[in-house]
Amino acid sequence: MTRADLGKDPDQVSAMFDRVAARYDRTNNVLSVGNAPLWRVATTKAVAPRAGERILDVAAGTGTSSASLAKSGASVVAADFSPGMIEVGRRRQAGMPNIVFVEADATKLPFGDDEFDAVTISFGLRNVNEPKLALAEFFRVAKPGGRLVICEFSHPPTGVVRAGYHAYQRYVMPPLVKLSSSNDTAYEYLNESINAWPDQRTLAGWIRDAGWVDVEWRNLSMGIVALHRARKPVVE
Repeated sequence: MTRADLGKDPDQVSAMFDRVAARYDRTNNVLSVGNAPLWRVATTKAVAPRAGERILDVAAGTGTSSASLAKSGASVVAADFSPGMIEVGRRRQAGMPNIVFVEADATKLPFGDDEFDAVTISFGLRNVNEPKLALAEFFRVAKPGGRLVICEFSHPPTGVVRAGYHAYQRYVMPPLVKLSSSNDTAYEYLNESINAWPDQRTLAGWIRDAGWVDVEWRNLSMGIVALHRARKPVVE
């Protein structure tokens, strides 16, 4: 098995990411046409990390997003269920003492209640087989008043952009993947998972149903990506 399918069996998804770990960041930069660093900057600004805070970065992969958060002085737990990604991440982020890598399933996080000032996940929630359960887990481990930031592929609201993006997925992405990835068949799943993922409003509803409040989103790159934010309420 070189790729997962939309059943999103955790073992298959983990094994798929193990196989692409070494060239994952480079492939993302190529496929995003250079937008991946801009999305990361937007996500870091939305999380607004501060020195002394404890932040959970779920589906952290090789820790690129975690490193961006850790530059603030915050203590970052980089969680991922792919051992291959964690291995690469520990090596690449060895110079960041305030990042700790932990192998973890987003639906069964190995942390106590109310531990983190912020929880964030970038381009990982759609790979979870039970995303609603993951959102509930994020809520559980966040402190009262804690922040949630989700950066994920979404659905452009305008027809022209949607048509152009679908053309890119169909005709441009496959040859780029062959050039940049060590496992091009795994990226067939990428398009399938993006197209099957719910739109911005639906995801916002899932977040509210998990208990989060002040839920809002904004589109990045004309809605190809959406940034959702929310807060865990403080119980008086």
